[in-house]
Formats: sequence, structure tokens, C-alpha cells
Amino acid sequence: MSAVKPHRVLLTQGAEQDIEAIYDYIAEYDDPSNADYVLDQLMAAADNLAVMPERGSYPKELLSLGIREYRQTSFKPYRLIYRVVDNDIIVYIVADGRRDMQALLERRLLGSA
Repeated sequence: MSAVKPHRVLLTQGAEQDIEAIYDYIAEYDDPSNADYVLDQLMAAADNLAVMPERGSYPKELLSLGIREYRQTSFKPYRLIYRVVDNDIIVYIVADGRRDMQALLERRLLGSA
């Protein structure tokens, strides 16, 4: 029996910009060392998807629309919204879950569909 091949985790340009904005905000308004820590944790959360992407839950904002192709994982208040496509994990959004996630998901995921 062979070991499960890990998925490849890819960040969209939007997700990369999200991470940059989160980092910059924390570095400016809190502390650069905290920004480094949050960045490390967000990247670890993304990397962990390579092994078991199915463990992520469905975003409730999309479930209410009957959409089950996206999943989420999180670190602190931040949510990573992703989709499994063949052997790739594509992270579309990294956002503070305290934001208006319904509007953000509709704009970023459904507006580009």
C-alpha cells in the first residue's frame, strides 16, 4: 500500500494580496514580530491542507446558497477559503472572519465564476 501523495497548495493572486495586507496591517498597528507570527501560522494552515484537504468545513455563507465546492480552514480569526481541484488545493481568500464574509465571498468567488 503506497502513502497518500500530498496535494500541491497554490495561492491565487488575491490570496497572496490578502496575506500581504494582513501582515502589513499587523506590522503597522501592532508589532512586526506579531505580523511574522501570524504570517507563519497562516502559511502553516495553508501547508497543512496538502495532507487532508477534506477536513475543512464548508463556509456557512456559501452553504446557504447551496454551494459546496469551497471549503475553509482557519487560524485565529482568519479564514482560508479554498477549493480542491484534482491534486491541487487552490486558496482563494485569506480574510479576517469578523468581516462581512457573505459580501466578500460573493464578490471574490461568485463574481469571478
